[in-house]
Amino acid sequence: MATAGEVFRRSLTETVGQVCDDSSSSSELHVLAVDDSLVDRKVIERLLKISSCKVTAVESGTRALQYLGLDGERASVGFNGLKVNLIMTDYSMPGMTGYELLKKIKESSVLREIPVVVMSSENILTRIDRCLEEGAEEFLLKPVKLDDVKRLKDFIMKGDGKDGGETRILKRKRLDDYASLSSPSPSVACDASSPLMPSSSPSARSSKRAKLRNKD
Repeated sequence: MATAGEVFRRSLTETVGQVCDDSSSSSELHVLAVDDSLVDRKVIERLLKISSCKVTAVESGTRALQYLGLDGERASVGFNGLKVNLIMTDYSMPGMTGYELLKKIKESSVLREIPVVVMSSENILTRIDRCLEEGAEEFLLKPVKLDDVKRLKDFIMKGDGKDGGETRILKRKRLDDYASLSSPSPSVACDASSPLMPSSSPSARSSKRAKLRNKD
C-alpha cells in the first residue's frame, strides 16, 4: 500500500507533467494558490480559472515548498520543467504562515523573482507593511474579488514587476490606502459640507462675524 507521502509525490509528478505538456501556451499564467481554508481555496481557484489562469492549489506552506522544490526533494519529483508565474498565499495558516512562506521564497536564489501576493481577512497595518517590505508584490484583503485577480494578471503579464522603483512606489501607495481604510480621514471629519461639523476656515469665520454685525 502506498504511503501518503508517495501518493502526494505521485500527484505532484502528474501535475508537473501536465504543466510541461501545456507549456506551449506561453500566454497562460500559472498560479500557485496556498490557503488552509478549503472554501477560500476554492474561491480563489475559481476566480483564477475565470481569468484564464492555470491553477495549482495546496493547503499549506509546507505543501507549497514541496511543490516548488524548496524542501530538498526537487530531483525526486522532477521540478526542472516547473514554471510558476505567481504565488498567492493566505497569511494566517497553521504550521507556516504566509509571511514565513514569503521569506522562504525570497531567500531562494532560484525562486525569488516569482511575484508573491499575500491575502488576509484582517486589515493589520504592521502585518501588511512587514509583508510588503519582505518583498510581497501586493497584500489583498479578503474576500478577493475578480477585479483583483484580473489586475494582478495584467500586471504580471505586462512585466511591470521588473521595475523595482515603480513597484516600491506602488507598494507604499497601497500601504497608505490600507491606512486610510483603518482610520477615519481628518479631511472628512472637518468637511465644510458636513452638517455635523461647521467649517473652521478663516473665510467662514469672517462670514459668521459679518452676519452677527448685520443683526446688531
